[in-house]
Amino acid sequence: MTWDPQRPSGRPTTPSIDEIIRRLKEAFRSRQETPKGPFWIIPIIVLALIAGMNSYYIVNPQETAVVTRFGKFVRTSDAGFHLKLPFGIEKVRKVVTGRVLQREYGYRTVQAGIRSRFAEKGYEEEARMLSGDLNVVDVQWTVQYKISDPVKYLFEVKDVESTLDDISESVMRRMVGNRYADEVLTVGRAEIAELVRKEIQAIMDHYETGLKIVTVKLQNVNPPDPVKAAFNEVNEARQEKERMINEAQQIYNEQIPKAKGEAQQMITEAEGYALERVNRAQGDTQRFLKILTEYEKAPEITRKRMYLEAFEQFLKNIKSVVVFDENQNNVINLLDIGKVASSEIGSGKDLFSGKNKSQQKARILIPMDNKKTKMRKP
Repeated sequence: MTWDPQRPSGRPTTPSIDEIIRRLKEAFRSRQETPKGPFWIIPIIVLALIAGMNSYYIVNPQETAVVTRFGKFVRTSDAGFHLKLPFGIEKVRKVVTGRVLQREYGYRTVQAGIRSRFAEKGYEEEARMLSGDLNVVDVQWTVQYKISDPVKYLFEVKDVESTLDDISESVMRRMVGNRYADEVLTVGRAEIAELVRKEIQAIMDHYETGLKIVTVKLQNVNPPDPVKAAFNEVNEARQEKERMINEAQQIYNEQIPKAKGEAQQMITEAEGYALERVNRAQGDTQRFLKILTEYEKAPEITRKRMYLEAFEQFLKNIKSVVVFDENQNNVINLLDIGKVASSEIGSGKDLFSGKNKSQQKARILIPMDNKKTKMRKP
């Protein structure tokens, strides 16, 4: 769209060139009819004042000025004081580019503040949409945007805000129509808003409107009033379902790792026990083979030594020894072998001085064997 040079820019209109020439002619005509004097300088002063007043412009910090010369774009200017050609040769249009703007759909803000007031009546048709499962929902949303390219904003598309309204409503209706009502009302709101923002931005870039879509927010998504109670019950049931799922997941996360740890502990203990039994069996085998080697060298001595060592281990487990004589009926308590063996032998003392442990056992046991006595544990 080409810019209309006759369109008012919001600033006071300046005299055109024809008007200025007409005024100069009238001034010179009146000069000829009056006596000569210094009055001819007055039109020049007026002309200079008009030119000076129309030769500058000031741009605010949040604005960008677009300068056109005879209706054709020339340059842009940032905030500050600038000069231009007077008498309508160059015209300036200021565009707000440093502030985020907002468009509302399905409602309008009546009064903004700490306790803002909104109006929903009269915008029901704009908010009412049909979901993918043929349910009706009321969607209220806002689109926040910035003017990133003021030249495209002014000259490429006529009435950019109306174009944004049409595109935003079309995209939102299509997104809601492709999803179930439950998803739109609950978990899918953030995803829908982001998809709508991306698609609106793509369309606005295609039309070269110079807008940048900052964000799209779904303010309220509710079912229509006649079915709102039923929808609320469904939402409560869904929330209860999510709560129970979360609790079950928590219990799962507590019990499963514990069971896995116990199972791993049992496996480790079993492996350790198996390794211990194997090592013990191998040790017993090696010990037996060593004893067998010594037995083959001296069978009698080895047999006697094995007997004494076995008897020594046996004595550690008994408390007393009773000796029976076959020829008499008397019972003789020979010796408290268990206590003597544990105390005297454990402390390093000999039962019979000058003799080692094997000899002590021999001196005790050999006489019993010679007398053909019998021993038993009471």
